[in-house]
Amino acid sequence: MFGWLTKKRRKKILEAPFPFEWENIIQKRMAHYRMLNEDEQKRLCERIAVFMAEKNWEGCGGLELTDEIRVTISAMACLLILNLPRQGYENVESILVYPSERVLPEPKIGFFETALAPLETPGPISGQAFEQGPVILVWDAVAESIRYAGSGYNVVYHEFAHKLDMQDGVADGTPRLRDRAEYRDWVKTCSREYQKLLKDVERGKRTFLDDYGAKDEVEFFAVSTEHFFDQPLRMRRAAPELYRVLKNYYRQDPAAREGQYAAAREEQTRKTEAVYAKATDEKEGDKE
Repeated sequence: MFGWLTKKRRKKILEAPFPFEWENIIQKRMAHYRMLNEDEQKRLCERIAVFMAEKNWEGCGGLELTDEIRVTISAMACLLILNLPRQGYENVESILVYPSERVLPEPKIGFFETALAPLETPGPISGQAFEQGPVILVWDAVAESIRYAGSGYNVVYHEFAHKLDMQDGVADGTPRLRDRAEYRDWVKTCSREYQKLLKDVERGKRTFLDDYGAKDEVEFFAVSTEHFFDQPLRMRRAAPELYRVLKNYYRQDPAAREGQYAAAREEQTRKTEAVYAKATDEKEGDKE
């Protein structure tokens, strides 16, 4: 019953043309969009339209939600699930957006609970995903992800990777995979790569992956996802096996996309320079 209603609702959403203004926002705010082919761009826009309509959006801390904010966040979140079938972040109901870093309330012990360890003092956050709750994002941090695209930092990729991780009922750094063979490959590869990062960080060695990924397996997956989509060529060179399992999971090859996009731009530059050189030669010839 609910599945039929969902399909009907989504069909109605997709019957409406994707707003030209929204695509302009994506073009300006999301570098990866320009690397997608025409079919991928179309499918991403469809996912964005459904995602924006189905999720509850709240501007917090005095932030006024705009189309720019909602479209930008939706585009980045939906890129992760572009090729994942039957995936719409069903475990995300609400997205709370704050203007700047937010300090969450200090956790309190319930009446019937016993503290087994000291409670962590809350600090400022740029984003947070709750297993049975919303995704919190800070717009300043999202804007920083845009401003420094290609740096390996993207708070939207990070937090929504957490929500993918949580879909099997537990946040453990292993998302819901297709079969036992993929699980075995994932555990073997990611365990090895995580232990390598952990040792390198402990030795003070410079690492490709952000050292926050060494905190635990959960953060390792989220940080790896950031690099996979934001620095794919570098990741494929620096951590080819980790890149491979993420490529298999997300069913995307962003390194190939980036390489093709760079080659196309280089070819376009070469043609432009050739046209300019020809025009200059003809102009000089006319002077003679």
